[in-house]
Amino acid sequence: MPVSPVLHLTSVSSRRPAPVLAKFQQNRDMGCDGGTIPRRDELVRTKQKPEQKDKDAEAVAKWKHCAVTQEELRLPIVSCELGRLYNKESVIECLLNKDTSCETAQHIRSLKDIVELNLTENPGYRRRDADKGDEYVDLRASRFICPIVGLEMNGKHKFCYLRQCGCVLSDRALKEVKSEVCHKCAKPFRDDDIVVLNGTDDEVAVLTAQMEIRRARAKIDKKLKKRACEATDDVGKKAKTDTAEAVKKVSSKMANGGFLLGSSS
Repeated sequence: MPVSPVLHLTSVSSRRPAPVLAKFQQNRDMGCDGGTIPRRDELVRTKQKPEQKDKDAEAVAKWKHCAVTQEELRLPIVSCELGRLYNKESVIECLLNKDTSCETAQHIRSLKDIVELNLTENPGYRRRDADKGDEYVDLRASRFICPIVGLEMNGKHKFCYLRQCGCVLSDRALKEVKSEVCHKCAKPFRDDDIVVLNGTDDEVAVLTAQMEIRRARAKIDKKLKKRACEATDDVGKKAKTDTAEAVKKVSSKMANGGFLLGSSS
């Protein structure tokens, strides 16, 4: 019986060797130019996502490291009018070397622009020299605390320092115990003497405005004081000149046969 052409072709294709089938499949996937057909994700470039930062770790680092050198904070610790924390020796080195590369300290003109902080040690703090890997490490454990309510200074709670005395207190202590004198040293202070440590962007903006107002006021006071000194000097010079002229007149009169009061005629 004659074999059907369709059946014949089917039987031939089914008997095609495996390498030939693989080559046929490869040719089906090839592009017109002989290359592979690219996928959409290979043609369309998507915007690369920014690297995600660990906000908690970044916040903790601000409370444990110098804002200039990023070295671990060590006593004496100072702060500026914007509430950043520094090692005092690092600030001194920047001022001596006149280093303008550090943006975080460009507003510090001299040692008068920083305050040495009066910190309260945390009796429960245990310093760790190195991570052994076999024990739990609390990154928020702080060396310093609020002397009034005992909160740790680790970024979890808002802390401030007073420009008049440098004492560091928690914001909660200042709000709960209203006073016009420092809770730690009893030195009087005003509201504009309170500087928030490591504050938010809005808080830093407020501190920056206060700093500029304070410096402008100090500049005006300096000019007024200088003018007052110059005026005092002018009055002193005039008085000295008048005295010299009076002495000269008396001397001239005596030389011409005049007499002093109370002398006989």
